[in-house]
Amino acid sequence: MIAANGNSRSGRIARTNGAAPAYRQIYLRIRDAIEAGRLVPGARVPSTRSMASELGYARGTVEEAYQLLAAEGYLVRRGAAGSAVSPELAAHGVARDTPSARSRRLPATPKRASTLPDRRSSPFMMGVPALDAFPKAQWTRIAARQARRLNRSDLFYPNPLGFGPLRESLARYLALGRGIACSPAQIIITAGYKGALELATLVLLKRGDTVYMEDPGYGVASGLLTAMEVNVASVPVDREGICVAAAEAMAADARLAVVTPSHQFPTCVTMSLPRRQALLGWAERQRAWIIEDDYDGEFHYAGRPLPALKSIDRGERVLYAGSFSKTLYPGLRLGYLVLPEPLVARFETVVRLRNMGPATHLQAVAASFIDEGHFGRHLRRMRNLYAARRAALIDALQRTLKATVELRAASGGLHLLAGVVGSTGDRVLAERARARGYALHALSAHCRSVRGQNALLLPFTNVPETSALPICQQLQAAFALSAC
Repeated sequence: MIAANGNSRSGRIARTNGAAPAYRQIYLRIRDAIEAGRLVPGARVPSTRSMASELGYARGTVEEAYQLLAAEGYLVRRGAAGSAVSPELAAHGVARDTPSARSRRLPATPKRASTLPDRRSSPFMMGVPALDAFPKAQWTRIAARQARRLNRSDLFYPNPLGFGPLRESLARYLALGRGIACSPAQIIITAGYKGALELATLVLLKRGDTVYMEDPGYGVASGLLTAMEVNVASVPVDREGICVAAAEAMAADARLAVVTPSHQFPTCVTMSLPRRQALLGWAERQRAWIIEDDYDGEFHYAGRPLPALKSIDRGERVLYAGSFSKTLYPGLRLGYLVLPEPLVARFETVVRLRNMGPATHLQAVAASFIDEGHFGRHLRRMRNLYAARRAALIDALQRTLKATVELRAASGGLHLLAGVVGSTGDRVLAERARARGYALHALSAHCRSVRGQNALLLPFTNVPETSALPICQQLQAAFALSAC
């Protein structure tokens, strides 16, 4: 039978006080962001509904935190217009105005536009969000508005570190949504995740250095590292994530670890808190670095996710890599890298020399999309849509393929993992599916050294609910043919 109970590892937002109740944790996170200057007077904060959905708490819990913040003068409540940081705080100098903070302030610059490629994808295509549900009308309106604002100065070379307002928007979003406290100056905008990984490798490593990579893992990343002439140590993954002890035994002098803690790709495992602490401990002892690839951390459907690894990094060893490829659309080619404070100057020097910045007008559209609240609403809609598509695919698999696959359904992420029952290889089944036009991937194809992995990856983001059963019936016919 297919086991799809959807149980998840329970996690909570990063705590300032381990004994604090939930509403107090939310209150402290927002208050600290305001006092540190990451949320400036007049800045909008997410609605209680959006914040509750993002953090996995009841709406009433968030409402209690907002009421306390409003009572203390940090927030102003504007009914249907939402909540914002009190403009009066500017006059009272609540935000800490240190020389360091002043040096990081980014001047606002005009915003520009972009266009969205409109292309369809085959069912089960990996890494492609629900493009049919993208809010194209809102995006294009913002793009047109930014285009009308284009002036002569906008035609010059872009800031290679990234568009200032987008870096500011991301700092606010990460503080509230992922528990990551950072200044805009710690954020560098990159050409997607691969741009972030390439930049980090260029700055942190030299030829012949060793990097820990999860096995099974993201083959594109390991291929990029190999092409940059560093040694890749393939570290096995178990039910708690990357095996840190095995990694140290394999290559104690590694300089970097690349991990996917929220939902390990491709096994969907969430890295346990003890394993996270062990990984951070290794990095501090060895003066090594960790790249946290949070490729789908925004998408969870049951329980509360563990906070980002970066949010518990007290030793400043984690570089947090995010991307808009899964949350907006992959053709945007926008990612970002959040740096530890000690690395900021070092990265800035390299980036300015290479002039690696993406096109500014696309960044400007993304910044406005976030600041006007569209991004938060879009994420909330996508979580609901993906939860429904995931449930429909699970039901269809139970009705058609229970004799062929055993589902390992995780509580988050963008794909299901289905173990193959019997002796047929996962690559054989994947080839049969591709012959029918379905972009299934074999788990064994993502393995470098580990053996015995025989499962299929089933992305559900671009499988509409009404299509799930017919598609699974065609897969059933294709898989039966493979057994003949």
